[in-house]
Amino acid sequence: MTAREVLDFAKKNKVEMVDLKFVDLMGAWQHFSIPTSELTMDLFKDGSGFDGSSIRGWKMIQNSDMLVVPDPSTAKMDPFMEIPTLSMICDVQDPVSREIYERDPRGVTLRAEQYLKSTKIGDVSFWGPEAEFFIFDHASYDQNSHSGYYFLDSEEGIWNSGLEGHNLGARPRHKEGYFPVSPTDAQQDIRSEMVREMEKAGIHVEKHHHEVATGGQAEIDLRFDTMLSMADKMMWYKYIVKNVAKRHNKTATFMPKPLFKDNGTGMHTHQSIWKDKTPLFAGKEYAGVSKMCLYYIGGILKHGPALAAFTNPTTNSYKRLTPGFEAPVLLAYSSRNRSAGIRIPMYSPNPKAKRIEVRFPDPTANFYLAFSAMLMAGLDGIQNKIDPGQAMDKNLYDLEPEEAANIPTLPASLEDALDNLANDHQFLLKGGVFTEDLVEAWINYKRENEVDALRVRPHPHEFFMYYDI
Repeated sequence: MTAREVLDFAKKNKVEMVDLKFVDLMGAWQHFSIPTSELTMDLFKDGSGFDGSSIRGWKMIQNSDMLVVPDPSTAKMDPFMEIPTLSMICDVQDPVSREIYERDPRGVTLRAEQYLKSTKIGDVSFWGPEAEFFIFDHASYDQNSHSGYYFLDSEEGIWNSGLEGHNLGARPRHKEGYFPVSPTDAQQDIRSEMVREMEKAGIHVEKHHHEVATGGQAEIDLRFDTMLSMADKMMWYKYIVKNVAKRHNKTATFMPKPLFKDNGTGMHTHQSIWKDKTPLFAGKEYAGVSKMCLYYIGGILKHGPALAAFTNPTTNSYKRLTPGFEAPVLLAYSSRNRSAGIRIPMYSPNPKAKRIEVRFPDPTANFYLAFSAMLMAGLDGIQNKIDPGQAMDKNLYDLEPEEAANIPTLPASLEDALDNLANDHQFLLKGGVFTEDLVEAWINYKRENEVDALRVRPHPHEFFMYYDI
């Protein structure tokens, strides 16, 4: 929609409130609302002000004035508000320079798309993330000076198979949730409702299903789209999943590893580059890909340890990235092989379907930053003709230790990932896509507020291991 069409749309749908959404540095949506009397053509030019110093990782209090400027193409009705509410995603601008704020994640993606075109390598990149999540019936947690705990529960969890009283059984066992029919799959209808809300919001859904873990693990797959559009859609994806769950008195989480001894939550991310409506990743090399695609893979593999700071940005992310589960830790590539960090899907011989699947990201990522960082790594691979080496067409979890030692790995912790990013981020700065300021702000925030915060707190399992020593 254009700005004029948004005004007409609001009138047609009897909109009473307009919700202005923007994404913070860590990837969470923030918002404030204005009455429709404030929805004018000037809003799309002048924006609306807010205090940037109150947003984590952003402006200091001495220069805190910021603007949100709505993108009219993102306008849609919010399905969860009782009062008719129009929602728009905004870009964040500096009110003095009127440039997009350099720490605005959506601005990073806009610059990444512009940079791709400027290289003449391609004119568009397509993205298809497969985000997983858990739907629980209860989630409680606390941490103070003398105690710390979490407790999760799900009617579908196999741990409730011996529950006294009325018990109907039929629960997926650990690592057996992929994917029996109901009644073992107890969440078909709630996932279908999530899909229905996504489609009402203009999001093309390909399928939904139960995932591997017990306790309500799920996946909803979206039709691929351009990078900015897909990042916007993924913000709606999380919003819809969480609010439909709440509608059913349940709670949804995208934490990578909420359950011990079962599969974690990932976000396998399909990606490709096109030019003049021609797919550039199709060719006659290994698995039917082009030389350009192999170089792109080489860039992802080379910069993988640094990318992890954006694609796997939480301390919990590295509890998923452990050998023995589906999450890959080895930086290798293959066709069909899901133990490799990068897979080349072989579902179709159609050149338009040729793409790569980066398997290590998880959905705690800021989609705008993670997608942009992977694109920049891949472009660096193409520009420098980075050879990805030989493909690994074997189960990488069964390698002999001597062979496995020769394959690079992802970092073992968020702290390691941040160290890698600090030492390897020049590829992100090309074209001004990322800035030193943003990278530094990301590293500092993560170290101070997440790595150090976890480091200084006793863990419940430490009492199990050490209390009686």
